Amino acid sequence: MVPKDITEDVIKRLHYIKGQLGGIEKMLKEGKDPDQIINQFKAAEQALNKAHFLLLDEVLRKGLALQLADVIKACPGNCQDAQKIAFLQEKFPHLELSEITGKIKEVESINERMIKNNVKAKE
Repeated sequence: MVPKDITEDVIKRLHYIKGQLGGIEKMLKEGKDPDQIINQFKAAEQALNKAHFLLLDEVLRKGLALQLADVIKACPGNCQDAQKIAFLQEKFPHLELSEITGKIKEVESINERMIKNNVKAKE
């Protein structure tokens, strides 16, 4: 579930975009200059991208946080990836959206390695 503040922000942005689209429709009906209309399309597109990335950032960040929490619980500081886990935990709040998917893959590989090591230890 998306946090309430993010939901409210995205909804507010969508209302703004609806207003922009209504303005574009009005401009078209009134025969306004195509350059002005194109500028409004660009502004609406940018606003939609911001809303999209805000939501995307929240979803990916939450997914990484959940995976990181699982790995932290499974490695109480004495596994082979303890330093890497501590580093990811420290850097997590400052990650850019473009970095998050790579970090998700890192945490997944750490988790897979830990599972394999646990299976071997049990044998």
